[in-house]
Amino acid sequence: MSQAGSSSIKSRLDAAWYPEFEGEWDARAFRQRVLKVIGPQTRMLDIGAGRGATPHMQYKGLVAELVGVDVDPVVLTNTQVDRAVHTPDGRLTALESDYFDVVISKDVLEHVEDPETFFREVARVLKPGGLFLGKTPNGTHYVPIIARLTPLSLHKTFNKLRGRDVVDTFPTRYRANSRRALSRLARASGLEVVAVEFQEGRPEYLRFHPLPYFLGMAYERTVNALGLNALKAVIYVTLRTASEFGARPNTRGV
Repeated sequence: MSQAGSSSIKSRLDAAWYPEFEGEWDARAFRQRVLKVIGPQTRMLDIGAGRGATPHMQYKGLVAELVGVDVDPVVLTNTQVDRAVHTPDGRLTALESDYFDVVISKDVLEHVEDPETFFREVARVLKPGGLFLGKTPNGTHYVPIIARLTPLSLHKTFNKLRGRDVVDTFPTRYRANSRRALSRLARASGLEVVAVEFQEGRPEYLRFHPLPYFLGMAYERTVNALGLNALKAVIYVTLRTASEFGARPNTRGV
């Protein structure tokens, strides 16, 4: 089947099976959550800001200050943030304590090597009562399970077939990708769990051919019908710092 023919079939199946879903539906859903908690006076930190190429992660002009950090130096070319900081070791030690109202991270938690340190530093840079919003794959969904069993080279090849830039494919760890893990990490860092939500939508990784697309659709319908959150694709997590300085552990200098 030609690429044009495959694309045509995929478009018809999209319209028939998922008319309510658009491209990057999970990023769109995450953006709506972020927009509800920011305003013109908000100081916001975007962890994993990258090049700023994702339209749904562009908030410049909607907040008082937007700082973007990333382990990749490409963040220094990001024109969609007010300030860019390269953090090669993944730590936030270059950032001020008790400074941000909101910290966000989209598709970052699955790559974090040391989630305990990550969340302690998030707590440190947030103001009292500040919010952390994250979107990440659910570790018990079939995509992360397969990812754990296959090499990074295969991930890059597969993402290239899906039309994703190879430079945006990074090693995954999945050490903060369940409700239990997020609750434990929040408690250890002095954060409160506000919400952990799950979503199973259009099976993006299986849309390359009608047969796997059909299987993915059947999986999605079953998981949603039975309310099986543990098997859904995406986690949206919201955490909050304590309202008073004295109620939080001393995480400065971590």
